[in-house]
Amino acid sequence: MKKDINPPVIIATIMRPEGETGVQTHFRAIYEWFSKAGMQIDLITPFGAFLWIVYPVFGLRRLILLFSKPLSVWWYRYWHAVFLFVNLKKKLADGLPCIIYAQCPLSVKAALSARVSAAQKIIMVVHFNISQADEWSDRGEIVKGESLYLSIKKFENDILPKVDALIYVSDFMKRILEGRIPELTNVQSKVIPNFIFDPGVCEASCTSADLITIGTLEYRKNQKFALEIISAAKKLDRILKLTVVGDGPDRKMLEEYAVSLGVENQIVFLGFRKNAIDLLDGHQAYLHVAHIENLPLTLIEALAKGLPVFAPATGGIPEVFIDEVQGRFIPLDDPGVAAKLIIESLDNNDFMSEIKVSSRGRFLNNFSSDIVAQKIACYFKAVVLG
Repeated sequence: MKKDINPPVIIATIMRPEGETGVQTHFRAIYEWFSKAGMQIDLITPFGAFLWIVYPVFGLRRLILLFSKPLSVWWYRYWHAVFLFVNLKKKLADGLPCIIYAQCPLSVKAALSARVSAAQKIIMVVHFNISQADEWSDRGEIVKGESLYLSIKKFENDILPKVDALIYVSDFMKRILEGRIPELTNVQSKVIPNFIFDPGVCEASCTSADLITIGTLEYRKNQKFALEIISAAKKLDRILKLTVVGDGPDRKMLEEYAVSLGVENQIVFLGFRKNAIDLLDGHQAYLHVAHIENLPLTLIEALAKGLPVFAPATGGIPEVFIDEVQGRFIPLDDPGVAAKLIIESLDNNDFMSEIKVSSRGRFLNNFSSDIVAQKIACYFKAVVLG
């Protein structure tokens, strides 16, 4: 391959092309940027062919779910990987050099089985937090420590060292994975953060609420603590209003918890919304209270909009923003302290004005599409050229 030619890229994912998860946002942004740059790129999913077989097989999971959550998880993982392999096999049959940009370990397995030439390089991006086993466990689908949980972790331990290269979206996950799987220290890798296209700063319109938080309503996202912060602020004689965007298994519990705290009139549950980033307009700040995160796109979106971020210094979050510069790190064990930090920040006009400039600057310099996507393109070329 000539050095001045960018390698064709094939995004391999078990997920649907449409959707609002961070993974889907990432690969759609990659696809859009490479396409606009005139580079060859394709997206391969399990849904590309044989839909008359695919949908009935996938649909059976709903029936299985009635009897066994772990079996439904196994079914999902197995058949999505099978149909992705089938579609990748057709795409890679010519043996021509390319980059297979795998979005998860199952996508790696499908790519390893489908490729027919060593010139078809597999690069996986590490989206997950700790392990996909932990993510399934946090959603209540499998039990930590039981057989499927352990088999998913073993699968990751076995499959990840076989890739040609890795992209970590945070130093945090690089440390976690290399600590857990020492063989990964021998795999070529690079830390390149998530990115988004510039959405522009927040509109200077009337304020809908003081704070907004976006994410699936589930244990890991910890929205219960966000409600406790609102309650703690009320005890400090400050009425803060919070917009909660997203849906999930915890929604009913959270709505009931808001009532028990006496803050139901201060919380608006909007449910799932497409293009949730547009809802940042009309809010003063972004609140994030997840127990653990790799490198959340929602925080990057908040920076892009010029909003201060209130979030814990956990996982890869300290790599997104600087405490007291683009926001504040808040504790996850004391809602009163967190509420006081937030109130003091919101009431500091100089701080809020400076943050708008600082947050935008950090986004443009570290997480904008032109800067980060160019790094990814250069890394792809470097892997192909060896």
